[in-house]
Formats: sequence, C-alpha cells, structure tokens
Amino acid sequence: MTTPRLSWDCGTAYDLFLSLFILHDPEKVGLRGAWAAGVRARLPGEAREILADIHGFPRFADQWVYQLPAPKDAATALRVLAETPAEERLSALFLSEWVPAEASETLREVAARGSWSEADVERLRASNTEKEIKRAAWEKEIQKMLNWWANAATTGEAYLSALQSYYEVFYAEEEARIRPALETALQKAQELAAHHPLAQLLELLSQGVRYAGPADVTEMTLIPVFWTTPLILEAPIKEGHILFLFGGRPAEMSLVPGEVVPDLMYQALKALADPTRLRILRYLGEGPLTPTELAHRLRLRAPTVVHHLHTLRLARLVYLMFDEGVERRYALRYEAVEENLEGLKQFLQGK
Repeated sequence: MTTPRLSWDCGTAYDLFLSLFILHDPEKVGLRGAWAAGVRARLPGEAREILADIHGFPRFADQWVYQLPAPKDAATALRVLAETPAEERLSALFLSEWVPAEASETLREVAARGSWSEADVERLRASNTEKEIKRAAWEKEIQKMLNWWANAATTGEAYLSALQSYYEVFYAEEEARIRPALETALQKAQELAAHHPLAQLLELLSQGVRYAGPADVTEMTLIPVFWTTPLILEAPIKEGHILFLFGGRPAEMSLVPGEVVPDLMYQALKALADPTRLRILRYLGEGPLTPTELAHRLRLRAPTVVHHLHTLRLARLVYLMFDEGVERRYALRYEAVEENLEGLKQFLQGK
C-alpha cells in the first residue's frame, strides 16, 4: 500500500459541532451526565429542543467545517452558515459522504417538494447499511427527520438560531479555553510526523489505536479535536482523501472547565476499580483478543464486554486493533498502566 500524503488542519469549529454531539451523548467519552444536562439547560427552550433533536443522530459537520475559510472558528462557521440559504443549511451540514446515496437523494427530494410519504420512510429504512444508523433511535426518529427536510427553510433558520444561542451561552468561553490546547496538539503531532512512520504516528495520536486505514487512501488530513479525546473519527472528503480527527486534549485537562481532577486519571481509576475489567486486562496481557473471545472466557454477553472495553479504551489502557472486514482485537497497553500510576503519584503530590 502506498503511504498516503499527509496534510493538516486545525480549527475550533470542529469542536463547535462535536461538543454538541457529546453533550447529548456524554457517556460516549465518559462525561458526567449531570454536568452535560446543566450545560443544555442554559439554552432557551426552543434552541435546546432543536439541538437535542438534530444532534441525537450520530452525525457532525466535519466535511462542511473542512471546507470553511480560515480561521476555522465558531464565528466563521456561524457567518458562513448565515450566508447559506436557509433551505440549504441542513443539506450542506449533514448530507456528507457518510450518508448513503439513497438516503441523501430521498431527503433532497423531500426538501424540494415540501412533503414526505411512507415511500420515503421505506427508502430511508432500506438505505441504512451503517451500524451506527441501525440503532433503534434511528427507526423511532425517521419521521421527525423527514419533517425537518419537508420544512427545510424553517428548520434551517431555527437551527442557525439555536447554534448562535449555544455559542453565546457556552461555546464562546469554551472556544477560548480549548484553542491553545488544539494549537499545541497540532504542533506536537507535526513534530511526531517528522520522526515516525505513518502507522506509528497514528497509534501515538490516537493513544492506542493500531490503524492502517483504507487501502485506497492517497491523502490523509490530520486534525486535532478536543471534545472526543481519545476517540478517533474519520470521514471521506473525496475519492482517496479522508479526514482523521484525533484527540487533542492534554492528559492534565478535563472536559469540565475548572475541574481539578484530570479526565484521564479519573477514567483510569474508574476502569481499574471494576473486577471484570481487571480480569479483561489480565486476559489481554496474555495476548490480543476479540470481544467474542473475551465474552467466551468471561461467560458474559458480548455487548457487556464491549461496554467494558469502551471504558478501558477511554482510559487508554488498551490497544485497539482493527482491519477492514475483521473483528476488532484488543491488547493491554502496559505503558499506560505505568503512566497512570505515575500521574496519580504526581497528582497526590500536587504537581
């Protein structure tokens, strides 16, 4: 496989949308649900409702943000979105390469005619081939989504207004907090890229994912983001070109502003406090295993094991290894155990 050409991008507009996704699904990154609910409660009722509806779906506007002019900050995103005709805003933001072509076509047709039918529901249901959008939530919300597109201009105006409210009540201050961290993460990543081959670079940036990427990728744009650390996100831009969003939040920082206990240390201690997860780590110390293999050894249901593995991944205690078409495998990150013990020692010493 030819090594992809690396390019770089950075901007707080990515986290404008990612933060909304996490605030509506805080368990994704181990964020306290009560704090996330408190942030949402600061929004006016109408803004809170439309943001909850739209960001209840596992979508974010990464491709749209990538096309923004510099600086790719929240002000630029809101300005460009305001300049986009209201009826085109949903399509511009959310009909990305992640969305199956049949679904995109259906939604555009619904927007054009201003109404939907049961045939449109069936077309959307039939187009859902991705694991994320097979969830029960998708099935329950299809009609709500169709209503958005049938009233695209009204929804576009309401969504922009809601984003502006979110920026005013929370994200403006958050943006100032995270910008230096993202700039530092970008600089460090570029320094690592100068001294490491791509596979090792991606493992370091992802903090535990051994990732080769699709075989047909010729260009990869690396982007630090704050709110989804340490998870990675990838999205196609065009044929052969993907975005690779990696965690740019420093280990000593928390998602909750002003929080004294760093997220990483809290997540590691939480992960290690569970006897099932300790057994998983012991098994993984013997060699890489799949969730299915672990479930057999533990005599647990596979979804339960996957939940435990996600907690261990957030704590950076495991390697995640996957190849296209093969079940993911996990292995113990011995160095992470040592790093967390050292971090706890320094925290207790007030360093």
